[in-house]
Amino acid sequence: MLNRVIKMSKAGIAAIALATLLTGCGGGSGGDAASTSSASSSDKTASLSWTAPATRVNGEGLAMGELKGYIIRYGQDPGNLSRTITINDASTMDYTVTNLSQGSWYFSIQVVDLDGLESAPSDVVSKTI
Repeated sequence: MLNRVIKMSKAGIAAIALATLLTGCGGGSGGDAASTSSASSSDKTASLSWTAPATRVNGEGLAMGELKGYIIRYGQDPGNLSRTITINDASTMDYTVTNLSQGSWYFSIQVVDLDGLESAPSDVVSKTI
């Protein structure tokens, strides 16, 4: 069962870090969830976007039809992302988190497949309000 875990590519990790640094949100390891292609923000919100993974950890292909959705984890401590948003539509690849209070906020995403298997979390990105 472990060989079916979903992974994120190293290129995706680089994309999340670069995109977040350029847009005011700041960015793990292999085996992560989905790659974030951009992250931007406006007042008291953080807009996240990502691409779905194409493979599992074992290199096995992963079709969009095998994905159930995503879990966005966030909070004000990068080591404790206690708030969650569940997206039950794998075709949704962006989300805006609203009503954020002042301070630094940290975000990570995981992919969930149809069997309920969750990927490892993506790299953490941040935004300061």
